[in-house]
Amino acid sequence: MLKLKDVHTYYGNIHALKGIELEVNEGEVISLIGANGAGKSTTLMTVSGIVPAKKGSIEFKGQDITHMPSDEIVKLGICQVPEGRRIFPYLTVAENLDMGAFLRNDADEIKKDMDYVYSLFPILAERRNQAGGTLSGGEQQMLAISRALMSRPKLLLLDEPSLGLAPIIVKQIFRIIKKINEDQSTTIFIVEQNANLALKAAHRGYVMENGLITLTDTGANLMANEDVKKAYLGI
Repeated sequence: MLKLKDVHTYYGNIHALKGIELEVNEGEVISLIGANGAGKSTTLMTVSGIVPAKKGSIEFKGQDITHMPSDEIVKLGICQVPEGRRIFPYLTVAENLDMGAFLRNDADEIKKDMDYVYSLFPILAERRNQAGGTLSGGEQQMLAISRALMSRPKLLLLDEPSLGLAPIIVKQIFRIIKKINEDQSTTIFIVEQNANLALKAAHRGYVMENGLITLTDTGANLMANEDVKKAYLGI
């Protein structure tokens, strides 16, 4: 579904991605793990067109999207949940979800999708008329994921979904991520510092160091890899 080939991305003179290559197949949950500053978030932002690649190619379902504007990429079916949530704090929960469906005009299906995300996160249904900025961090993360789902993505990009959340909320969110993949056949690409949870949820994983992919395998095999255990799992 998604293929990155020899992708190089820069921030000014800083060479952030140094020729990365990876693939995401339809229906998979893929995790990208690595230390702070390894280039994980840059990878997602490059796929989304927010930080353009200077070299290499990005294909989505066989179409070259390397230099495509972000809004066109969303129309193709790629939606990103950014690090730090970035919901609209002064809009209600329901209005945030409406913004997720901004490019759609199928009102009946939008209503069905809103009911679905409320079933995933009942607390959002209870607080649908509450301003997003008054929600807890965990509730805002639920809202950010739900807002992305309202676009009916074929590929959902999740950037650090566990960031700053209590462990019990993190486990709940990862359960829902797996459910979204199973219920909707939504392909999911997760960037995550909690390598243990990320690899448990993933069919396959990639390890990134200093802007390069250094290792790839199934999630289970990476969890059993001694180097990964020492570097990322604290074992």
